[in-house]
Amino acid sequence: MQDPALSWTDDLPVCHLSGVGLSTNQIYREDGNRREAHAFEDRNFHFRHDSCFLYGVFDGHNGTRVADFAAQRIPAELLLGQLQPNFSDAEVQEALKQAFIGVEKSYFESMDGLLAERTTLQDRLPEGIDHYEAMQKYPDIIKKLEELDREISGGTTATVVLIYNNKLYVANVGDTRAFMCKTGPDNVLRVRQLSYDHTINDFGEQTRLKQAGLDVDKIQVLRRVANSDCTRCIGDYHVKGGYKDNDVLSCARVEPVIADPFVDGGVELDSSSAFLVLMSDGLYQALTDATGTETINGDIATMVAHEFSQQTTLTGVAQAVVDRVIRIHHDTFMTGSDAKKTLCKKRDDITLLVRNFNYPLSVQSPGSVRSVNSPSQPPQHQAAGFPSSIYNHHSPYPSSISSSASDASRHQRSSDSESPKTPTNYLMSGPNLLGVSNTNTNSTDTPTNGSSTYSTNSSGEMQLFSQRQSNNSNLELDADGKVKAYVDFSEWDIALSKMSEEQRENLLKELMPKSVYDPIQEEPLAEH
Repeated sequence: MQDPALSWTDDLPVCHLSGVGLSTNQIYREDGNRREAHAFEDRNFHFRHDSCFLYGVFDGHNGTRVADFAAQRIPAELLLGQLQPNFSDAEVQEALKQAFIGVEKSYFESMDGLLAERTTLQDRLPEGIDHYEAMQKYPDIIKKLEELDREISGGTTATVVLIYNNKLYVANVGDTRAFMCKTGPDNVLRVRQLSYDHTINDFGEQTRLKQAGLDVDKIQVLRRVANSDCTRCIGDYHVKGGYKDNDVLSCARVEPVIADPFVDGGVELDSSSAFLVLMSDGLYQALTDATGTETINGDIATMVAHEFSQQTTLTGVAQAVVDRVIRIHHDTFMTGSDAKKTLCKKRDDITLLVRNFNYPLSVQSPGSVRSVNSPSQPPQHQAAGFPSSIYNHHSPYPSSISSSASDASRHQRSSDSESPKTPTNYLMSGPNLLGVSNTNTNSTDTPTNGSSTYSTNSSGEMQLFSQRQSNNSNLELDADGKVKAYVDFSEWDIALSKMSEEQRENLLKELMPKSVYDPIQEEPLAEH
């Protein structure tokens, strides 16, 4: 179960209505070179199994052991008959919660041998001996203990989104995020964060840690809880069963870092559902550090929406957004102030998963779409409240994402007036996929934590599907990401069946593609 190359999930059908973009962590240098601080520790999945879809992003720390384990076991906790067709929203939420708790329990059970070996080695050291003296007298034991500590110290954040019975459910621990974009009655794209950031900066988590007996002020000064700044995760023995050995956490009355997830759903999916985004904190933290934005979800949603009009695949959409963010981050390090250089001298692993519902995806190649705007043309629409560094004068973004007022509670869900329908992915022909009206809106920036919507300042509203040409056609993709057949080949098949074997061979030879280049003739090597 520890080797991702041998994962049973390799046999699960991939959801072709989604795409993933990735980038490894980097430490920058003034000469333009860069290096990795550690191996890539993010993991993800996007599966379609029978009538459900399952998506997950995991941000591992101190190794990939836990992220690999969780990415393999969570699908097993949800896709092997645990979900029943008549489940209520509360029952689906409980299934998600038990999946997280079950994975954590199974992981620590898999470590029983390592923990037993660690205890045996510790018992071989004289009681009360300090670390320096132990290093001098028992170097082999100390070296082995350090190896074991590295193996058991790893953990991972996790954000999982389940689509079941045409409803969307989310569960998460840590700061890996999920948000959804929906089109409002006024054709304006609205962003709603579905997950909850479990970090030391969150007031709710500070209250929980304080009730557990911890000095929250000290933790905020350190800006970390042992190995991470997250207050919830899967794995990481040193902040779970071994927290008494940590000087900062030893005063806690119970385990301070937990694996109980935030769970919410189900959100009805209908024609207003545009797209879903899951991302590790490496993406939104890099853009926040580089630009100082206070509307990070809206900024990333704007970038994703723009790339839908530029790319022909969902993987292309996700990777293009990742590439743009890391370029902004690196450019800020190279050209920014000393304070910005310090803030942007390195970045973490990045994962961005995009799941499309009803948002128009370009059928043009990226080059042909971008050629609509010549390099000499400046952008005509730029969103207020969004960093100018996000925009490229070769291909301006649509105007900013607008959203409805914040919910009173993170558990409150928005209602949809339209009837639900099966999520589909539409390909729109023609380069003008997004129309932008330059009407002014004034709304308040209210970023929130949890499953509530928030608003962003806007100098215009994004109008969706409003400028389709009369000859445009909708090509609906099936669950495998393929266009349904629209050409009748029956006459061809009949004619082919009437041919002799020799006639068919000759026809196939004629139809074979032929090179437009003359074949290259290699000259024999001269003998010496």
